[in-house]
Amino acid sequence: MKYARVGASLAVIAVVASACSGSTASPAASAAASGAAGGAAINVKVGIELPMSGGEAPNGVPTANGVALAIDQVKVPGFNVTISQQDDAVNGVHNPQQGAKNMQTLANDPTVLFVVGPFNSNVGQAEIPVGNAAGLMQCSPANTYPGLTKEWGGVSPTTLRPTHPDKIAYVRVATTDDLQGAAGADIAFNIAKAKTAYVADDTQTYGKGLADVFATDFAKLGGTVAKRDSIPGSTTDFTSYVTALKSFNPDYVYYGGVTTSGIGLFRKQMAQQGLQTIPFGGGDGISDGSAATKSSFLQIAGPAGDQNTYSTVAATHDIPNPGALQAAYKAKFGTDPGAYSAAGYACTQVFLQALQAVAASAGSDLATLREAVRAYVADPSHSYDTVLGKFSFDANGDTTQHIISYYGYDATTQDWKFLQQRDFTAKPLF
Repeated sequence: MKYARVGASLAVIAVVASACSGSTASPAASAAASGAAGGAAINVKVGIELPMSGGEAPNGVPTANGVALAIDQVKVPGFNVTISQQDDAVNGVHNPQQGAKNMQTLANDPTVLFVVGPFNSNVGQAEIPVGNAAGLMQCSPANTYPGLTKEWGGVSPTTLRPTHPDKIAYVRVATTDDLQGAAGADIAFNIAKAKTAYVADDTQTYGKGLADVFATDFAKLGGTVAKRDSIPGSTTDFTSYVTALKSFNPDYVYYGGVTTSGIGLFRKQMAQQGLQTIPFGGGDGISDGSAATKSSFLQIAGPAGDQNTYSTVAATHDIPNPGALQAAYKAKFGTDPGAYSAAGYACTQVFLQALQAVAASAGSDLATLREAVRAYVADPSHSYDTVLGKFSFDANGDTTQHIISYYGYDATTQDWKFLQQRDFTAKPLF
């Protein structure tokens, strides 16, 4: 989903309230009419819960900008929508405990009707119980760990919803790692033509799950996992791992994890030992900007380490009417969009379309509006027209778009270059 390169559709949706008249008009409908005429509007907020500082900024800031752009451009008459911004990074690294605190802060504010975030799956694990207890719907632009929404590893997602097990208060516009890991294996076996692979993860929820799927599916395709390591995200010197890797000389190296766990340095140290010719792959955890982007994987790995490198993004690349989002984003923020700017925009569109749909019946009471928005978004019968295209959420809260986009490093632009995308509904790997 490299919108910095290809742009995205930006159908600015004029959300018009249904006309109401006489004494039967609800307060919200009356407010809508009043707002359209220049009168008082109902003040509500979208919470943003993302990592916004330190090494996480290349992910969180462009995603939050996507939310801000949507709020600027998509209006619901009768409502004044603003942002409550939260940062779940602690010392520059995403932190689940901080995320849960931020989610509670948002839940305690009655004007917050919807939350966009989080970015990282282990933060999602910490936040879902809070949002579920409060009946506050959140939409993640980037979470991909399957267990957040469906049974995974024998564990039911209802364990994350102890207060209201049967109520969904979490959806996501990114598809899941059971597909992203399969895409990584597809790249390794069918594009890089690898027969053996070294597989590592950063021990975190997202990284380990992604690497597990890669290893399983690479073997199904006919490859062999030569060695599997779990490397703590606090590691600052990977020499011992690189030296061991060199001894068995795999055809491919795959990493499940995020840049802030140090994998850019791992790849750099591979290059320092002359192993840059071994193709290297990862998921969207390393797809965080060009070599010019501060703290990105490509910047840390360096020119030698960037060679022969692949990544995936858990969303569609071929979106409708390319170019418009890129132009609007650059006009507002002075730079190109990030990998998940459009996903943040799309989550916000989901909220604004839901708010428009429930306004007339829910009235002006904020608690009633919050629950009406939650129930509307949780209903699988509703679909949304967004910058990502048209989609709905299934009964678990997962998007009906099951597309993974493939990227490879381009030495000319020193950036990720789109290779292809795979719709796993239309074209499963197995």
